[in-house]
Amino acid sequence: MKQREDYGHFDYVIVGAGTAGCALANRLSADPRNRVLLVEAGGTDNYIWTKIPVGYLYCMGNPRTDWGFKTAPAAGLNGRVLNYPRGRILGGCSSINGMIYMRGQARDYDQWAQMGNTGWSWDEVLPYFKKSEDYFAGDDEMHGSGGEWRVEEQRLSWDILDYFKQACMQAGIPETKDFNRGNNEGVGYFHVNQRKGWRWSSSRAFLTPVKSRKNLHLLTGAQAEHLTFSGRKVTGLAFFHHNQRCIAHANREVILCSGAIGTPHLMQLSGVGPEAMLKSHGIAVRHELEGVGGNLQDHLQIRTIFKVKDIITLNSYAYKLSGKMRIALEYLFKRSGPMSMAPSQLGAFVKSDKRLETPDLQYHVQPLSLNAFGEPLHPFPAFTASVCNLRPQSRGQVSLASASPFDSPEIAPNYLADPHDRDIAAQSIRVTRHIVSQAALAPFVTDEFLPGAEFETTQELARKAGDISTTIFHPVGTAKMGHDKTAVVDDNLRVHGLIGLRIADASVMPTITSGNTNSPTLMIAEKAADMILSAKR
Repeated sequence: MKQREDYGHFDYVIVGAGTAGCALANRLSADPRNRVLLVEAGGTDNYIWTKIPVGYLYCMGNPRTDWGFKTAPAAGLNGRVLNYPRGRILGGCSSINGMIYMRGQARDYDQWAQMGNTGWSWDEVLPYFKKSEDYFAGDDEMHGSGGEWRVEEQRLSWDILDYFKQACMQAGIPETKDFNRGNNEGVGYFHVNQRKGWRWSSSRAFLTPVKSRKNLHLLTGAQAEHLTFSGRKVTGLAFFHHNQRCIAHANREVILCSGAIGTPHLMQLSGVGPEAMLKSHGIAVRHELEGVGGNLQDHLQIRTIFKVKDIITLNSYAYKLSGKMRIALEYLFKRSGPMSMAPSQLGAFVKSDKRLETPDLQYHVQPLSLNAFGEPLHPFPAFTASVCNLRPQSRGQVSLASASPFDSPEIAPNYLADPHDRDIAAQSIRVTRHIVSQAALAPFVTDEFLPGAEFETTQELARKAGDISTTIFHPVGTAKMGHDKTAVVDDNLRVHGLIGLRIADASVMPTITSGNTNSPTLMIAEKAADMILSAKR
């Protein structure tokens, strides 16, 4: 066998240049005494569609930017298989996602602390959100300014969204200007990670400004193979680069930032995980850790669609050359309009039951409709009100499909497996119908296209939810933080039972946050950087 190319010794080897990896590389290399290697399987982010906001349509499912994962068939989705986009490019998912800036609710983090994770309460994580933030309205007790992570208002306006907002208010949902102050109940327009109409990814925010640092080494096109060990100590990373087998050594730590799918997959390939599963693929057990790959949580969105009349939606433009030209020219000259759109523009956080302390439903409302992202818009005017259960009880897993690092893992989210989730799915459709029935939308709505007004019972609605739902791209929890037998990392993000291995990505979340997960992942990286640098001192 050809000898491995040795890339040498570094203080820190970071695996994955996504949202967390780019931020960590920035923070750890700020000290010129730290030699940092950042390893990314994908390529550079010089692709135009990673810069134009609407480019997510051309990045998801594109092997240049997306791993192209699929889920296992899900019984709760009536046997359907879903595409499961994950960023495979500098910036990771922040280069192809919906750009929505959302922290979740104070309750989420206080629950983490109540589970025994010291230092992870809302009051303790808020400074890390603020540290990297550059908020368009300036700093206050809840927001930061001058940081790398730009947060702006959206550069668009749609009458149909304004009427939906009015309908929410008529249904008793308060208006909000800011979803990121601890309790996100209300209806309003999402804030986005953009700068002057361009997508603002973690690569552009954290990596591009510091690429010239002599102590920061970036390697793209490098497929991780497995971790290397000396007893219980993780000593480095074995990987492929241009079909050459390579190795890099970590004097202090290897830090996994490959996300809720990539991180447990690499650990399992390295012999760290459930013993029976590893042995079934002929992988020697380095360290048995039952929870690696388990506890997978995701937000499943139910895509309700309503046909309308006498009002403009994006569907109205899509089939006209003049409409397409108008869209292109508006973006070219103003950096606004549909090409600057995040996939969802208007949001609402609602309680499925008034007795709840905080909202458990999130809406992503869009002035368009289609069968699935990447497919053509419908030939009739319509809007989509996607609704998801923020606190799903169903749990899935990520597991090996083979012992090859080039084979995708098996991803089984087990959507709607829990009866409570099916009940909430049915109730969320009823809540949506209640909003749409309000006077503000009455002059425009002509028909409930999906799921269809004829479905009324909880059983019927739960089954239809399985037919029309899809992932909203928020997988977390597969290397959860905690101290029970299924926990993978402690509250300092160090892997239980091993030395020199830390995880800093969405996989460490013990429970999913109430909303979009990209910025909470960035917060985890900021807090991890503090932990790592403090440990060195």
